[in-house]
Amino acid sequence: MTAEIPVTVIGGYLGAGKTTMVNQLLRNAAGRRIAILVNEFGDLPIDEDLIEAEGEDLIAISGGCICCSFGSDLTAALIKLSELVPPPDHVVIEASGVAMPGTVALSISILSGFVLAGVVVLADGEQVRAQAADDYIGDTILRQLSDADVIVHSKTDLHTCAGTVEAVNAWLQAMAPQAKIVSTVRGRVPLEIILGLTGPGTRPEASPHADVGYESLGFRQILPCWPNELAQSLATGPYGVIRAKGFVRDTDGTSWLIQTVGSRFEAQRTQTLEPAGLVCIGLRGSLDAMALQLLIGPASSSVRAS
Repeated sequence: MTAEIPVTVIGGYLGAGKTTMVNQLLRNAAGRRIAILVNEFGDLPIDEDLIEAEGEDLIAISGGCICCSFGSDLTAALIKLSELVPPPDHVVIEASGVAMPGTVALSISILSGFVLAGVVVLADGEQVRAQAADDYIGDTILRQLSDADVIVHSKTDLHTCAGTVEAVNAWLQAMAPQAKIVSTVRGRVPLEIILGLTGPGTRPEASPHADVGYESLGFRQILPCWPNELAQSLATGPYGVIRAKGFVRDTDGTSWLIQTVGSRFEAQRTQTLEPAGLVCIGLRGSLDAMALQLLIGPASSSVRAS
């Protein structure tokens, strides 16, 4: 059976920084074959030194990544990607600035061979509150935020007043209580936040390349548990977890893959024989390591970017 290809939808209003973040993903793919889907190549000015070859409907990028144009037919483009040999490890869809990322995500959920990995929405910290209050675009802004699993508060370096980053984060959380909020400069967000953590067939480890401001905890000694309840606790509990993924076993010894993004979570039975292992990632200083160890077991590894 062919594994489902995870898909991350990136949304956010015009000028929020989506393209900058996509280029950061391509530059830091860490060996993953990432496919980027955009409406037109002109919408994604890929750094020239990343491009290896160009065709009519795709650009080959160093590291095994590709950029593909889907025009108005997203489903056809995804099916074409799934037929590549080897298929991509992950697909990232950059939605247009006025699109509702939740609608794009819904189309993924009903398409065979793909699984939604999460919805990431960028918010321009300087503009987002004024945009939300605008009579013409306010509804679009708020609907985009309401679709997010993770909201990336972008361009924080442009804030000049003390406390503004915290104030905008608090406003974003009030507008989208279901989402986890992260702040960034120039689209620098750890790959794990956007794409998820370890994939099938790999052992969870604490990431050595988490950007400044993030940290992760790895767990190996995990007692038999109720996988769905554990996933829900990680996603919705007061542990500071933005992303989590790994293998656990239930009380019958069955292996489960659990993963969370923002407050969304899932637990799926799996036939793999992976040993128990789980990674949690969050903002530096926000991961409650002691509480997580009480919930999961002793941490075997940790990485903190300072």
